[in-house]
Amino acid sequence: MEFIDLKAQYKHLKQKIDARIQTVLDHGQFIMGPEVQELEEKLAEYTGVKHAISCANGTDALQLVLMAMGIGPGDAVFCPTFTFFASAEAISFVGATPVFVDADEVTFNICPLDLERKINEENSSGKYSLKAIMTVDLFGLPANYPKIQKIADRYNLKIIEDAAQGFGGAINGKKAGSFGDIATTSFFPAKPLGCYGDGGAIFTDNDDYAELIRSLRIHGKGTDKYDNVRIGMNSRLDTIQAAILLEKLAAFPEELIVRNLAAENYHKQLSKKNDIIAPLVPEGFYSSWAQYTVRSENRDTYMAQYKETGVPTVIYYSKCMHEQSAYQSLGYKSGAFPNAETLSKTVFSLPMHGYLKNKTPIINC
Repeated sequence: MEFIDLKAQYKHLKQKIDARIQTVLDHGQFIMGPEVQELEEKLAEYTGVKHAISCANGTDALQLVLMAMGIGPGDAVFCPTFTFFASAEAISFVGATPVFVDADEVTFNICPLDLERKINEENSSGKYSLKAIMTVDLFGLPANYPKIQKIADRYNLKIIEDAAQGFGGAINGKKAGSFGDIATTSFFPAKPLGCYGDGGAIFTDNDDYAELIRSLRIHGKGTDKYDNVRIGMNSRLDTIQAAILLEKLAAFPEELIVRNLAAENYHKQLSKKNDIIAPLVPEGFYSSWAQYTVRSENRDTYMAQYKETGVPTVIYYSKCMHEQSAYQSLGYKSGAFPNAETLSKTVFSLPMHGYLKNKTPIINC
């Protein structure tokens, strides 16, 4: 069994993907070809935002957003400690400081209560200029934007939605990628919507942000490529990857249905287990199930048993951001983020993808 079965997906979409790639090979516009603009238009339509701007990868997307917001040295951005390194890394890369926030032990996402505590602590210290909250739609579930938006408004902070894992998720019908001031996603192959290499995108309704980011992603260019009006970066989505994503996006809604059916099957099986806690999707929320992640104090035992039965498992994430060697200088102590630290010691993920029809592994452990 595959943890994420990209081979099954390609087999299902092979003719359409191959035809798309052949079209790119025929016209030869490998950088910023017509498929890139077509993809951006369809991404904007899917998420319900005015602008979708593609780029080279999800980490670049975050960095481009931070640059567009003018965030840099002396500034602080709040972000979850229980997430992938790229979220905090992008903040550090522009010279700002990540201020870590504990996780909600039920949804795994950034905890609104701890977020407000951390904002008040940083306001009291006066060490940084507080600029933004970077949320993460972890494992496919959007963060609690109704609560987070109220906090952001109260303290005059921007919201950056990291929807790398959440693309396809929603809250009361509003799609991931449309929350806050600006959002990003990743098209890394293992994401809910992934290409066959690296890729990313930025979503916003703000015309000024969109114009600036379109310049920043191509060396800060102005009216033409030799008129560089600002310092930018080289972060363009390859045309072939855009072509692949066009066909994958067309199939994406059907894949989401399968992912959610697979999650329901897991829920039914896990309800019989007293020592496994299944993930919770709050009322009104919809998950794209980037991963199906459970909790158990007996994690190692279960993972070993699954391995024996041919079912792969993965741990996301065994070490929180505040525990990373790169952030030891920030001075966080063990126990500072009790929920996140508990999750890192107890979570593990089971196979999840859009081709699990009637193939959800039976849990006999």
